[in-house]
Amino acid sequence: MTDSASMAGLDPATLADVLRLAGSPGFDRIQDQIRRTGGCTDPIHLQGTTVTRDKVTGQVLHTYSTDTEPGGRLRIACGNRRASRCPSCAWTYAGDTYHLIRAGLVGDPAKGTPHTIRDHPRVFATLTAPSFGPVHNRPGNRPCRCGTRHTEDASELGTPLAPATYDYVGAVLWNNHASDLWRYFTIYLRREIARRAGLTQTAAREASRVSFGKVAEYQKRGAVHFHAVIRFDGPDGPDSPPPAWATLDLLTDAIRSAAARVVVDVDPAGEQPARSLRWGTQLDVQPIGAFGDGEEITEQAVASYVAKYATKAAETTGTVDRRVGNKEALIILDVPEHPRRLIEACLDLHPLYPDRKLRDWAHMLGFRGHFSTKSRGYSTTLAALRQTRADYRAAQQREALGLPDPEALGATTLTLARWSYAGHGHSPGESWLASSIRRDIELNRETAREALLDQPAPHQPATEGAAA
Repeated sequence: MTDSASMAGLDPATLADVLRLAGSPGFDRIQDQIRRTGGCTDPIHLQGTTVTRDKVTGQVLHTYSTDTEPGGRLRIACGNRRASRCPSCAWTYAGDTYHLIRAGLVGDPAKGTPHTIRDHPRVFATLTAPSFGPVHNRPGNRPCRCGTRHTEDASELGTPLAPATYDYVGAVLWNNHASDLWRYFTIYLRREIARRAGLTQTAAREASRVSFGKVAEYQKRGAVHFHAVIRFDGPDGPDSPPPAWATLDLLTDAIRSAAARVVVDVDPAGEQPARSLRWGTQLDVQPIGAFGDGEEITEQAVASYVAKYATKAAETTGTVDRRVGNKEALIILDVPEHPRRLIEACLDLHPLYPDRKLRDWAHMLGFRGHFSTKSRGYSTTLAALRQTRADYRAAQQREALGLPDPEALGATTLTLARWSYAGHGHSPGESWLASSIRRDIELNRETAREALLDQPAPHQPATEGAAA
């Protein structure tokens, strides 16, 4: 348990609960459960039993029941990807996203992509929203249009210079249709590739595949934009080389043309006129290098960047990370003016566009899509990565209990389980304990990372590494 010095600033109720926990007979097991969740902020509580039997003899090999646990409950991690909700589970999600994206860049046979994939043309593309009105920003070495040189953490960054004329309706409708814009972009991209290759769409599809992995990110102004790894593959996906005509330049030109073609029309409703939604003019397409071989961005940097934003959402703009029922709640929650007006626009527009569910996604400033997505052939899946981790932990548990591997030849075990939901969350003392455990885990990770970075390069004598 963390030393008593760190308990000095606790409020009386939390301190009393910490002392209650520390003196309880099940404290060690509670601490162990919380550590196994990684210090999860809002763990799920389960009640139930498991029985492992020999299928032939019926002999009971192992039993487990939450009746023996403190409070009769087992805690498991919530699995929430939002860093604002659960930093521990978000760290795991970011790690999975990193490995998913990286496997599609450098290759990983265990994750469905060969190492030869590094020879395929691939780019890192950023597609942004158009302007809805001038906002405070940091344009290079020049001052903002307001005449001020804003600092990086200035609260006014991203807020409108003239809120009265800012197109709040256009901003939330664009966010709400951003996933449709992306879908049409992928359709037009394949058409543009075929046109540049001088082939029919069918012939181009039979000769090549286009794979992608993307993540959504909110700009400070509250508009969503997408970062995407886009890769050329052969006809059989990542296992086959792309045709000779599938070059980096062709892919880059096709991306720019496809983005320019996309239009999503929004019908008029009430006093709102018809709108034609498009991508913004700030389209960035960069080739991805192989671990710093001269290109501007590397595979490692791309995977890290995508993973970083996979755990963030609209709360980075000052809004909240849960649904808002009405405008009065925005005052109680003390939401800043700019995100508040975006949320209010969602609530006002909901009756006009009920099928767009703007009220349900008002806290997301209208965006209703997935934050990280990929095409089928890009690499592995998040579900597969989670299953691999679960299988590894299950194998560790079987080894500790002396149980046979069910996949082994001749294994005849059968496990019957019965589980039920019993709540979620922590008591005040458990919450403090989880936070302390999470900090310890993060410190250990950082220490291990620094130790790894301090090691000499492979095949380099330690003395030379130290001298360098």
